[in-house]
Amino acid sequence: MTFPEAFVSLAVAVAAGLLLGTERQQNATTEGKKDFAGIRTFPMVSLLGALGALARPVAGMWLLVGLLAAVAAFVTVSHLRTSARDDIGISTEVACLLAFGLGALAGMRELMPDRDRFLLVGTTAAAALALLALKQPLHGFVRRLSVDDVYATTKFVVLALVILPVLPREAYGPFDAIVPFQIGKMIVLVAGVSFAGYVASRLIGSARGLLVSGLLGGLVSSTAVTLTYSGRGRDEPSIARLCAVAIIAACSTMFARLVVVVAIVDRPLLRSIAPPLAVTAAMGFVVAVVLYRRADAPSEEKPGAEPALRNPFELKQAVSFGLLYGVVLLVAKAAQHWAGSAGLYLSSVLAGLTDVDAITLSVVDMHRGGLPNATAATAIMLAALTNTVVKSGVAISVGGAAVGRPVALTLGAALAAGGAVLAVIA
Repeated sequence: MTFPEAFVSLAVAVAAGLLLGTERQQNATTEGKKDFAGIRTFPMVSLLGALGALARPVAGMWLLVGLLAAVAAFVTVSHLRTSARDDIGISTEVACLLAFGLGALAGMRELMPDRDRFLLVGTTAAAALALLALKQPLHGFVRRLSVDDVYATTKFVVLALVILPVLPREAYGPFDAIVPFQIGKMIVLVAGVSFAGYVASRLIGSARGLLVSGLLGGLVSSTAVTLTYSGRGRDEPSIARLCAVAIIAACSTMFARLVVVVAIVDRPLLRSIAPPLAVTAAMGFVVAVVLYRRADAPSEEKPGAEPALRNPFELKQAVSFGLLYGVVLLVAKAAQHWAGSAGLYLSSVLAGLTDVDAITLSVVDMHRGGLPNATAATAIMLAALTNTVVKSGVAISVGGAAVGRPVALTLGAALAAGGAVLAVIA
């Protein structure tokens, strides 16, 4: 190894140690306590790891092992001293061991090419930095978790990492429409996107404003947001416009969510479906912000009922979605086979009455099988149109004109704009 190569490895090790050491010292200063390691000690620990790794071709593995044992002993003594003061946290100690490991990784040139290895060191250091710096938000998030949340999340992990990989990949049924692995993958996808919104809503907490609540709620269930805030706007006329804003934001988020789902599953379809969906979402977001500002939100917004957003992965709900997806896919393929594009469009309209994810994923599956871009994009837009009309009807019937009129007018105009874009590019 040449000196420049060794120098770069040492520099990367020092940078990783500096990241961790800076955060640990800043945290100790903020909390008014003394930590055994900070902005100077962490880089030196990383340097020890890097030097041990660089010297392995000459000194052998035992030098690196000995240095690790020395650092571990040092960390153990520190932990025993701090635990005697009723401070039983070990974040700094673990971070110190990680700093040594990152330094050693930076110096192990035989593991992988330099660029990939340094990227791995930087990514790992950044992830550790985030976990250390987000201590309070993460602890607050855990305090807000319920037992049901933990169970539901565990089921999601089991499905995604244990059950999904072993599902059959063969096609069954008429038109070879049912592929168990595909159904399981779509369940994981939809639940995963919704779960991200659910976690975000939990992290922010119940004190968030109506606009933000609508944005996050739209990731989980725009229908739940519509029902909740329609009722609240009816019961509290003074914030009816703000409730309408929350509903518009949630429904606009649904369109943005569809773009994300299609981007994950079928990127070639994006060039046809992303522009109309993006225009629809953007127009809804812009109107929501304008209405929010005109509503004098700081003085009108008050605490109250928020949408009952449950963990989006319940086993019963997942199975129900899987069955719905399978049925919708079968009906859509049959309709397209027997009646062409008109049959597919009709099935999209009918499916959109209850759920937009199932028909979207079904159309995406058919697009990957050869369905033209324009037909697939039109079918998805029709499902979104139907679903949005239903939610506008809910806003009018439950919330009255004060809530329903802004929702219907805004979403109607946004859908018209999106439809115009689709007509131009189709």
